[in-house]
Amino acid sequence: MNSFGRKFKVSIFGESHGVNIGATIDGTPPGIPLCENDFANDLDRRKPNAKGTTSRKETDTPTIVSGVFNGYTTGAPITILFQNNNTISNDYKNLAQHPRPSHADFVAGVKYKGFNDPRGGGHFSGRITLTLVAAGVIAKKILDQFGVNIEAQIVSIAGVDIDNTNPKTEQIIEHKIEQALANCDSLGGVVKCTAKGVKVGIGEPFFDSVESRISHIIFAIPAVKAIEFGEGFNIANMNGSDANDTIINAKGTTKTNHNGGVVGGIANGNDITFKVAIKPTPSIAKPQPTFNLESQKIENLEIKGRHDACITLRTPVIIEAAAAIAIADLYSI
Repeated sequence: MNSFGRKFKVSIFGESHGVNIGATIDGTPPGIPLCENDFANDLDRRKPNAKGTTSRKETDTPTIVSGVFNGYTTGAPITILFQNNNTISNDYKNLAQHPRPSHADFVAGVKYKGFNDPRGGGHFSGRITLTLVAAGVIAKKILDQFGVNIEAQIVSIAGVDIDNTNPKTEQIIEHKIEQALANCDSLGGVVKCTAKGVKVGIGEPFFDSVESRISHIIFAIPAVKAIEFGEGFNIANMNGSDANDTIINAKGTTKTNHNGGVVGGIANGNDITFKVAIKPTPSIAKPQPTFNLESQKIENLEIKGRHDACITLRTPVIIEAAAAIAIADLYSI
């Protein structure tokens, strides 16, 4: 459904072109300082400020309507609202009958018997990730109390590994984005996330393991198609003697971290690391053949609207938020 968490529970609501979108966060401890300004940094990181991102501009100003009094959380559910102001719904009027390939248009229409809101992708839009980022700000504040820090960064775009020591890398990626824009196409990428300071013992095997809970919410992010922890798929190519992480002290610190900070579904005290694959945005202006439900024929679809040519550019803060929500819930269980 539209809720995640056992004790730290996040529920999201709204549609891309509806009046509001928002989140209700239940299970926040009382006494945590919180105001609208606390959301500014992460919300700005999600905004489309880079070349290759959508031209849709929203203020994304949060309004806290419950759960906070005199600048502190009360322990009651916190509800945060955002207004949608910059919408152009006519760009989507044909998609109910001529669904976008690799988008949720078709499956949403079938599942909800045609009553879903198709404007801007409705509830399936990347716009809704704004609510996850907002909830993530609160989760990060909870985790701050335990010394947990979570950071995510892009490690590759369109198959090009990002090397901050090589200025040519940035030029190559910029060129690929420019080419995608010129060709009315889109690009995917990979984001790496690291959670530092998660204490030994966090995680509830089997079905609430650290990997299970993080993966569950990560796949709620539109465009995510894969996740791997530590060495991920590469560990299948290693010998056990190479893949094993030697414990070097009584705290459980390991010489290597091939398992990504998790063994037996439980955090082992080392950095929890995972990578997420973000697919190319399916909404592209290049004509694409797809089935027209009205004419009952395969016809070219030319998608209008304002879409990200590389949504990966905006995802690190969303990945951070999702990981923070999952880990905060594990700390609460």
